[in-house]
Amino acid sequence: MQVHDVDLRLLRIFVAIVESGGLSAAESRLNIGRSTISSHLSDLEVRLGLKLCKRGRSGFELTEAGRVTYQASLELLQQCEAFASTVASSKHELSGRATIAIIDTMVSDPRCGVAKAISILKRKGKNLQFDINVCEAREVETSVVNGRSLVGLGVSRHQIRGLDYYPLHNETNYLYCAQGHPLFDCEPRSLHKLLLDAEVVTSNYMRDKETRNDGLNYQNSAIAYHDEGIAHLILSGAFIGYLPEHYAAYWVDKGVFKAILPEQYSYQIPVMLITSKTNSTSSLAQALIEELKHCHSKT
Repeated sequence: MQVHDVDLRLLRIFVAIVESGGLSAAESRLNIGRSTISSHLSDLEVRLGLKLCKRGRSGFELTEAGRVTYQASLELLQQCEAFASTVASSKHELSGRATIAIIDTMVSDPRCGVAKAISILKRKGKNLQFDINVCEAREVETSVVNGRSLVGLGVSRHQIRGLDYYPLHNETNYLYCAQGHPLFDCEPRSLHKLLLDAEVVTSNYMRDKETRNDGLNYQNSAIAYHDEGIAHLILSGAFIGYLPEHYAAYWVDKGVFKAILPEQYSYQIPVMLITSKTNSTSSLAQALIEELKHCHSKT
């Protein structure tokens, strides 16, 4: 088939559906209704003459043809972006989609230079489009390695082959309780016993996946996949949990959160700029990487 503008649009919608995990989940990302998304998906299947996925009460599942089409779509869309970037660079302009994958809550860290970098790049290229995907730490690496994102800002316990990791700063995490929890206003002599009895939120995602040998009570009665989920559980007054210092500061300043023995219960995670060894050669990717490094060095 010959590829036209309408096909590129349908392929972008298809990629969004796959990465969101289904039609309903893609609504917020695409900002269109489920029925319209379904119609676009059907149009693409007709155009290709393929059944791309199974959808219904049993959920969303790609067919083998769908998996092949998804990978081919990623490659085609990346080539389109590279073409636009190359042509723009010949005119000494920045153009294309500056795609960034980033872990959650980074916006509250005063050392994060993403906003500054975007501001500078926007002034350099009027035709730039910025696409930021906030996701779980492992997804940040996956997004960069398969070319969906030009760069990523995240953490990595085990670095992936094909990616480069540039350290930006260390994120300090403390153990917190909230008003209403027995530890919040306890007497010093009661702290140790209450701490051993307290239920700790299990952080079930890669930002902090490895178990800490802190001797605390992990019953798996409270599990969260993002810092915001951990914060909700701590705010309930029923659990304690670890959070980045910069993110918890909002509630600490209001007197709602309190760090528990911060000299003992804390750890650091290195935040890194993650780039691809093979997909970082375009002028846009180079400009984005350079500006992110520069802006973080100023914080």
